[in-house]
Amino acid sequence: MFCNQCQETAKNQACTQRGICGKDAEVAALQDLVVYLAGGIALYGTRARALGVSDPEADLFVAEALFATVTNVNFDPDRFVALAQRALELRERLRGRFLRAYEAQHGRHFAEALPEAATWAPRSAARDELLARGMLVGITAGQPDEDVRSARSLLLYGLKGLAAYADHAEILGHHEEDLLAYMQDALAMIAGDAGTVDELLAMALRCGEMGVRAMALLDQANTSTYGQPSPTQVSLEVRQGPAILISGHDLRDLEELLQQTADSGINVYTHGEMLPAHAYPELKKHAHLAGNYGGAWWQQRDEFDAFGGAILLTTNCLVPPKASYRDRLFTTGLVGWPGVTHIADRAPGGQKDFRPVIARALDLGSPRPLEQGAVTTGFAHGAVLSLAGPVLDAVKRGAIKRFVVMAGCDGRQKEREYYTELARRLPQDTVILTAGCAKYRYNKLGLGDIDGIPRLLDAGQCNDSYSLVVVALKLAEALGLESVNDLPIDYALGWYEQKAVLVLLALLSLGVKRIRLGPTVPAFISPNVLQALVDKFEIGPTTTVDEDLAAMIAAA
Repeated sequence: MFCNQCQETAKNQACTQRGICGKDAEVAALQDLVVYLAGGIALYGTRARALGVSDPEADLFVAEALFATVTNVNFDPDRFVALAQRALELRERLRGRFLRAYEAQHGRHFAEALPEAATWAPRSAARDELLARGMLVGITAGQPDEDVRSARSLLLYGLKGLAAYADHAEILGHHEEDLLAYMQDALAMIAGDAGTVDELLAMALRCGEMGVRAMALLDQANTSTYGQPSPTQVSLEVRQGPAILISGHDLRDLEELLQQTADSGINVYTHGEMLPAHAYPELKKHAHLAGNYGGAWWQQRDEFDAFGGAILLTTNCLVPPKASYRDRLFTTGLVGWPGVTHIADRAPGGQKDFRPVIARALDLGSPRPLEQGAVTTGFAHGAVLSLAGPVLDAVKRGAIKRFVVMAGCDGRQKEREYYTELARRLPQDTVILTAGCAKYRYNKLGLGDIDGIPRLLDAGQCNDSYSLVVVALKLAEALGLESVNDLPIDYALGWYEQKAVLVLLALLSLGVKRIRLGPTVPAFISPNVLQALVDKFEIGPTTTVDEDLAAMIAAA
């Protein structure tokens, strides 16, 4: 195997025996095959769309297939075999539609030679044959140029993040054809081994533009379904009674779980990226949405063990479960682990059936207390902009001298203590804007406020990073600045997986400069590609708290 898509990849080079995330070489090869076959669908899809032919089922499948290969989503080889088999079916169906349309419009057969991703056909699509092919088609296959490989990787990993956000919006019934069409255009470029480094980087920035649109679409999907988030204190304590802990990002799964557990005596707790759900009016009206239990994804092995109740994982980030809680862990959506009970997708117009999760919870006792007190979430763009007057006044008076965007992912490495220490040591006239599980490094520090404005404004999930973009743009507009780069604002972003790559590309597509990225520079970025980003965007790595803090203070 060769996998370098996450921040914790071995030696900051690549995992070649077993993934740091826990996936084995078989799963890695099958994931590579699913991406490869999705590229085959894209090669036909882009050509068919030019002839006025579309296949909505194939379009959505490409997004789901890419999302399934994001770090810490699915570790079940059987599920990837099924995805590969479905990809072959959809590719051949789309191929037939394209060939018929081409002949009808041009009066001749299509004769262009296409890459193997569009033409390779297994004899039986059996597991062993699929696995053997998967071992030959990873990101390094057939591309000796390090810089081209790097630019392709940046684009592919951005596409995986884009697919995740687009899929979340689709689940709530919000669809944008241009997102899925772009996804295929970009994936066809990769599958066709096309594009120079400059062309691939341009397509990656286009991915960032589409990422802004996807995040805006998801924001609309969430707020139109569940209402505008508002600042909300969330209890960290537990109640007596049976309990379900829900983790991941899927708000619809949470909604249906709350509806199905009403009057059951079960308390529902959020974990990880589900914390911001408490800020949505249509979700927090459920009295048995009891609070938040635990912190970021990487702590789940200890926290799930301690919880004692049933656990539902809705999207990434799943880590290899301990035997001590595997029999009370359930997955749903694209998430999977071999042997863990999976809750099937909802039928059209229906809900998922969470009765197995509910029954397991009723067999178990109350959760074990973990923390005390509360944390605040819900400072999405609507809430922050409602404070626009006081915020602008504080800026003009000098009470707020600087904003620092500290968003993105958390992770296991000790170097991530940088973000905790930086938050703790920032001057009292600094406001932190955050989203994503990176907040668990500092959202319980009690950072206080500036004239009633909290010094930590938590916009929500990594999915809600759009809110930070909106706030920055509105601040620049209100202060009469020509560019967001003229704001008194710094960026210290933490990354782990591919959604964070998409967030970075989104910021770059908006022209944001001087982003500090940590705790390491991505292993898939070659020196020359990194230099191209430095030259254009002045992007750089986080260094030490002392150095970065001194630079921020000097710029204030």
